[in-house]
Amino acid sequence: MKRLSRSGAALALLVLMALGSSACTLGGAAAGGYVGNKATNGSAVGTVGGAVAGGVIGHELGK
Repeated sequence: MKRLSRSGAALALLVLMALGSSACTLGGAAAGGYVGNKATNGSAVGTVGGAVAGGVIGHELGK
């Protein structure tokens, strides 16, 4: 069930990313959160840290 909810969250992020005007920032945050989650074995701090880092990188690339 946990895997299903993560898949749903990922799908929701992809839809928002496609519709949002700041797609680079949102896409970077989604990708960074995923990588941070996997790199830290599901740690909430790792997930949030990865999302923040990815969002910053995405924002800078989108300029």
